[in-house]
This record gives sequence, structure tokens and C-alpha cells, in this order.
Amino acid sequence: MPKRHHIWIIPFILSFFVSSLLPENHQNYSLPEVQKVLRVIDNMIAAQFQEDRDVLEQVEITESELNSYFTYRIETEKEEIMKELSLKIFDDQRLEGKIFIDLEGQKIPKILRPQMNIYMGGKIIIQDGKIRLDIKSIYLDGQRIQPMVLDLIIFIAAKIENFEPYSLSDWYELPYGIKNIETQKGKATFYY
Repeated sequence: MPKRHHIWIIPFILSFFVSSLLPENHQNYSLPEVQKVLRVIDNMIAAQFQEDRDVLEQVEITESELNSYFTYRIETEKEEIMKELSLKIFDDQRLEGKIFIDLEGQKIPKILRPQMNIYMGGKIIIQDGKIRLDIKSIYLDGQRIQPMVLDLIIFIAAKIENFEPYSLSDWYELPYGIKNIETQKGKATFYY
């Protein structure tokens, strides 16, 4: 999996890039929830190879299942910078999220702290097979910030992780044949 996709912004895209074995010992996520998301990913991939598909299939993933999956990915991949990613899902494509960033021991600008809690709210926009997050608000440890500050953090992380920097406002291809995503309070429906 390219580093560019596993560290940041479009949480739904992030959730569809793994096919590794589950560890036996886990503490911060629900193993059954992670297994469900992994099965959904496998089913989505398999569906792309089926011929004569006239109707889109759909699957619901709850907020809790998605957050368990994120925690699993962060722990099993031993993520160096992003230590936490959690979402709250609302109606009408709205999301709120928390990301905990740990840049301890890295050379960073003095305007940034080595450890940061980033809170954001926005809406996912899907158009022509692409998705992006339209950020309405971003807070760094309780203080409202401009999106360019998060772009700076992404740039620093890109240099540390040795991947191409990108912007918070970038558009991303929907993965594995996903055609649409709709949100309702506490869950998301994926159409593939």
C-alpha cells in the first residue's frame, strides 16, 4: 500500500487498503468488527471481477466498526506519526474526526507542537468517481486553525515517511469499484 494513502485525510478511502492477518492479541479495537470490515473489503474486491453485474451492491459499516478498523490498521502497521484516527458519522455526508499526531523527535517548525490533537468537521463530496473532504472547521488542541496548517503537518509527515506531499483539498479516486458512499447517523453505506 502506498504511504500516501494510509496516513491521512479521506477516512473512508483509508479503510479499504489492507488484506493482512489479524493478530491474536489486541486491546484497543473489536476483533469481530475488524473482521467484518476485512470481509467487506474482500467482497468488494471479488465483486469487481464478476461479469454481468447490472445492479450495484451495497453494504453498511457502522461508525464503531470503522473506528475499530482504523485502530487495527494503526496498531498493526506500527504507524509512526498518526497514532489515532476516529470518526463520528452523521446524516447528509457529514463527518467529524479526531486525529492524534506524534512528531516527537522530528525536526518541525516551532509553530507546531510535537504531539497534536486535530479535530475537524466537514462533508464528503463524491463526483465523477472521486472523493474529497470539504472541511468546515479544524481545531488544533482546541484552537481553531486554517486548513493550511494541516497541509503543513501533512507536508512534514510526507517528508518523514518519504512519500509525495498532497493537500487537504485534493480529490482522490474511489477505491475498488466503489461508486458512491452515503452517510446516516452512526453508519455509512458503500455502493459497489
